[in-house]
Amino acid sequence: MARVPKAISKLIESFEKLPGIGPKTAQRLTFYLLHVPQNQLESFAQSLSTLKTNTVLCTVCKNVGEEDPCYICSDPTRDQKTIMVVEQALDVLALERTGKYKGLYHVLHGAINPLENIGPEEIFISELVGRAKGYENGDGGELEIILATNPTMEGNATAMYLASQLKTEDMSGAPARAVRLKISRLGLGLPTGADLEYADDTTLTQAIEGRRSF
Repeated sequence: MARVPKAISKLIESFEKLPGIGPKTAQRLTFYLLHVPQNQLESFAQSLSTLKTNTVLCTVCKNVGEEDPCYICSDPTRDQKTIMVVEQALDVLALERTGKYKGLYHVLHGAINPLENIGPEEIFISELVGRAKGYENGDGGELEIILATNPTMEGNATAMYLASQLKTEDMSGAPARAVRLKISRLGLGLPTGADLEYADDTTLTQAIEGRRSF
């Protein structure tokens, strides 16, 4: 059996830990990098080492950005009465690419999945409920929360749980509530089982415009 240098085997093992990367792909990536000029490798390594140190989690919407609050939450031109709830920060990038949505976001960083031991406490659900409750002190009007979790079993279960939590909070605070709460779900354009991350701009635009009450 051929002996593989430790530097190569360790990098292969590192690549294999990434989602969607199997042993063969990890090997191809590693041997590809062997032919990359040293200065490019150092730049790549620098990007990896600063990935977390140069990014922050927005304390408002939980999106990943360079500053807190993020550029979307800090933008006064955004529609402050609409919050789009997504599973991952990648979904924000996909929706922003359409140029059709001008409201705010809330990133859950996952979906409820009992098989993976991911419950409501493991994702940013309570923070979303807190944002909705905090909006009571606004200038009135209707706050719309668009549930844009993926149309998968886990995403649908998460959307149903979110709706029940938000409606419960709405009912308990109804007498003193200064704002009506509308809950909607992305509609036409997204097939069951699809991820927002991989949807094209036209599909996402149709989903935003075709959202329905939930």
